Formats: sequence, structure tokens, C-alpha cells
Amino acid sequence: MNTLYLAALALVLVPTLYMYTANAIRSSFPTIRGKRICLLIAHPDDEAMFFAPTVLALTRPELGNHVRILCLSTGDADGLGETRKRELVKSGLLLGLKGEDDVYVVDNPTDFPDSMTTTWDEAKIVDLLNTALAPEANDRNVDKPPQTNADVLLTFDGQGVSSHPNHISLYHGARAFVAGLVKGRPGWKSPVDLYTLTSVNMVRKYSSILDVFATITMQAFRGIRGGKERPASLVFASQLFGSKGACYATGRKAMTEAHVSQMRWFRHGWISLSRYMVVNDLRLDNDKER
Repeated sequence: MNTLYLAALALVLVPTLYMYTANAIRSSFPTIRGKRICLLIAHPDDEAMFFAPTVLALTRPELGNHVRILCLSTGDADGLGETRKRELVKSGLLLGLKGEDDVYVVDNPTDFPDSMTTTWDEAKIVDLLNTALAPEANDRNVDKPPQTNADVLLTFDGQGVSSHPNHISLYHGARAFVAGLVKGRPGWKSPVDLYTLTSVNMVRKYSSILDVFATITMQAFRGIRGGKERPASLVFASQLFGSKGACYATGRKAMTEAHVSQMRWFRHGWISLSRYMVVNDLRLDNDKER
């Protein structure tokens, strides 16, 4: 009886504590406002499986951001590239993007194959990012700051969450891109802030809402929350319930209703247990500010 009572109590208290914590994060932790934001991903469904809390939070209308998704492959390993491109657009709209034009998928399997064993070339990622985000990158006039059409770039960290070589390649390419914007331009700071999604150990990865407590504890321990204008770290925690907006149900829909071709049995396990479906924390990675 005592065991059943404690289990029932936990089923009530844990979600309640999570909701309270999520509300505190939303109201008190720093965020990004009024920025042009590009989410750089490797495959269609990365935005939902790993970054849903971030996209849901940053697309809230009151923040005044413009969020776009740049995906470097069609995810065509199983011959479903065209299907997966359409699914990514649908997912992006569910997560709050303003229009279909805010999703761009690179279809170049020669340079960026969807592969569990291939590391993408850093220089080619930089070239692509220059074309997409900094078309004037080759203008080396040191008397004016570098010009870009994005203020913030979001992507994976050096462990890629799942150690996927495509994810890890994005990290190195993004860092090289941001650094290259001010290379040979003494006195100028990069116009793009790079934030990377924190990888966690296996236990935390599959602890779902429980990880919010570990996340805020680590934030307090690091003491790197930073200022309001340029936070050194970001934390986003989705609500568990809600009719619309930044809630877990919306992130779940982005997988189950948009990425239908990817819904194998193990995806349901990820959706139910992964902390990345409810909690994201990112760190500013510019100029070795980690």
C-alpha cells in the first residue's frame, strides 16, 4: 500500500514540479528577442527530435524573432528524400515558423550524404553557410563590419547529441563560418551568435521531464546565464499541456503527424522518454566563449 501511495504521489508531484519549473524558466531565464535566427540541422526530423523546445519557444510572436531552418540533407538514405522534405516543411509550420519559405533543404548527396559513417567536409559547410547567410562574405573591406542575413545560428554541439557524424560536422562547420566572418577584420566582432545544443549522458537523455531539474542545477553551477541582450546560455522547457504554442503536445505532433515516414516503433520511445522533446539548453559558442 505504501509503495502504491508513493507511486501515485510521484505521478502527481513530478509533473506539477516540472510545470512550475518550466513556468519559472519561461518568465525568468534570458531568451532571444527581435533576432533573425537560423536553425542548422543535418536531417529532416532533427528540428523535432532534438530542437522542438527551442523552436517552439523562439517562435512565440511576442518575442519578435524570425526563425528559419536550413537542413543540409534530404535524409534520402532510404530513398525518401522528396517525402522527407515535405515533412520537414509541415513540421516547421507546426513548430511555429511563419511560412514554407522559412525552410530550406539542401539536396546535395555528393557533398552532404545522409550517412551514419560520413563526416561532412568543414570547408564545404562554410561555403554553403556563406552563400545562404553571408552573401557578401568575400567582401574583405576592413572598414565596414561583415554583413549577414542572420543574427543567431543554432546547431548541435561537438558531440552531436547522438554522436552522429553529420551532426558533429555541423558544429565544426558552424564554428568555422562564424570565425571566418571576422577573419582579417581586426576590431570587428562576429555579427552572428552561435548557440549549440548541449549533449548529455545516456541517463539524462532518457529521463524526460526529470532532466529539467538537472539542467537548471547545472546552469546554476556554471553561473553562465549571462545578460539579457546576449545570453551566455539559454534554457527552454516546454509546457506539458496546452491548446497551442510551446507545449510538448505540439512537439509530439511535429513527429507523429509531420514526419510520418520516420515513425518506427523506437521513435515512440524517443518521443516519450527523451529530454530533448521537453528540455533544451544551449550555450554561446562564439570565440571560445564556452
